[in-house]
Amino acid sequence: MAKIVAIVATEHEKVAGGAPIFIETDAAKRETTAFLLEKILDASVHDLKNGCFILVDHHRRE
Repeated sequence: MAKIVAIVATEHEKVAGGAPIFIETDAAKRETTAFLLEKILDASVHDLKNGCFILVDHHRRE
């Protein structure tokens, strides 16, 4: 099962949950942060088109 490992968003009020949340108000900085975390966490980044990126670990662990 996939797991959300991080969130990059424009506003803290738009997100909640147990994953680490990174707030970046600038769109370019938000994208840069999301793609850097993608490489660091070995995860996939998904743009929700609402100012939020989620990073998801799709690897199967048994």
